Amino acid sequence: MNNNKNSFRFGPACKLAAIILAAVGAVTGCSTMPTGDLESSKPLMDKPHSETIILREGDILKITFPGSPNLDTAQPIRRDGKLNLPLIGEVDAAGVTPAALQDKLIQDYASQISSKEVIVQVQASTFPVFVTGAVLHPGKVLSDHPMTALEAVMEAGGFNYDAANMTDVRIVRQENGVMKHFVIDLKAVLKGKATKPFYLKPGDIIYVPERFSPF
Repeated sequence: MNNNKNSFRFGPACKLAAIILAAVGAVTGCSTMPTGDLESSKPLMDKPHSETIILREGDILKITFPGSPNLDTAQPIRRDGKLNLPLIGEVDAAGVTPAALQDKLIQDYASQISSKEVIVQVQASTFPVFVTGAVLHPGKVLSDHPMTALEAVMEAGGFNYDAANMTDVRIVRQENGVMKHFVIDLKAVLKGKATKPFYLKPGDIIYVPERFSPF
């Protein structure tokens, strides 16, 4: 009987604690501004097998013609998104998959080569991010390897230490038509504190605010 009474006494309290914990979890889960210790986001180029590869400016393509090896070429996609290929001239390459470009070239070269075979391979892939705010050289940064937010800032000349608020660096990212916002503390990283690196994705915008910025 004593055990049953104890069970009756503490059962509602346990339920109340569970409800409070659930409510706290719901509130923290609704945060739209994760801090710098959130789990790192890996860049697009780090997961080639799980996501569709879309060709973009700076990607270096190797284009092979098995029946006409004299036409083989390797070149980067220009800033205007085009390639300049033998016999057919300029071709739009950015914004499509390698397979789609391959099919297009087979059609474009149909009257030029006897073998209806063209192979498009990505030799190297670069992606742009944009750094603005209190850095020495704001603008576009291109990378051909996984890049962290701190590395992007350093590529932009580093912080303007007279003005930069390094503890409140903002990352703006567009995913599936939705703008996402992150806040990271890069001053802690520079001080040698153990933090997870924040990896960038193509098109990310890194904004380093000034210490007295109204934003």
